[in-house]
Amino acid sequence: MEKKQRNYDMEYKIQAVKLAKEIGGAKAAVELGIPENTLYTWMKAAREGRLDIGSGSHTPQTAMNLAEELTFLRRQVKEQEKEIRRLKEENEFLEEASAFFAAGRLKSAKTKE
Repeated sequence: MEKKQRNYDMEYKIQAVKLAKEIGGAKAAVELGIPENTLYTWMKAAREGRLDIGSGSHTPQTAMNLAEELTFLRRQVKEQEKEIRRLKEENEFLEEASAFFAAGRLKSAKTKE
């Protein structure tokens, strides 16, 4: 006798894995009426990152990638903050230089009169 294979949509798998994390795989499988091995396969896929069940379900590899990205972004923010400070200093210098030359022009214009 041929066994009919059931297809489960992604949302069902995700919810089943979340339930299994809360109450245990065997109990969740019984409650959902699905084979334990099927649920354990989905749980393994979630651990390996092949089934995304949302926040808090990162694998060590994806967690490391997130940590590396965070480090990179923090470094980038520091570099941008330095650049902003440099540009502010440059702007202040240009304002002072502009005021100096404007004062010189005013002096020059008064002496011509």
